[in-house]
Amino acid sequence: MSDKPVTLAAVTGAHGVAGEVRLKLLGEGLDALKAHARFNDGALTLVKLRGDNKGGAVARFAEVADRTAAEALRGTVLTVARDALPPLEAGEFYYSDLLELPVETDAGDPVGRVCAVEHFGATEIIEIERPDGKRFMVPLTEQAVPGWNAERLVLNADFVD
Repeated sequence: MSDKPVTLAAVTGAHGVAGEVRLKLLGEGLDALKAHARFNDGALTLVKLRGDNKGGAVARFAEVADRTAAEALRGTVLTVARDALPPLEAGEFYYSDLLELPVETDAGDPVGRVCAVEHFGATEIIEIERPDGKRFMVPLTEQAVPGWNAERLVLNADFVD
């Protein structure tokens, strides 16, 4: 859909005193992250990666020497270029394709923007932020979200909170 980088993980904080960081894994998880050595346009070079047995990971980057530097990365997302990833099959998408898309109803009324995509088991859930800052969630099903493209996400008006 676009040439913007795809986010694979986010740094949640430091791990230990030697510069390792804790990661929240997105998308395909640890194996998808292991396939890449450099992140954020080459700013971070992966040296070591292991699972944390809680669904996340612990990583060491060559550019991070101590706990202070690791803590400074808190909130940093790890991205790779879209062309570094395998091609998508029909019906597949990256969560990052939806983030920040304007949302409007199927009648064309503006609703807000996609601020998050979550997966809790049965289906993906999109979180929409209204202009006033209030947020609500809807399932990413054909009934609730009839479609989207690179310009906007269309929401069935019955699902507007």
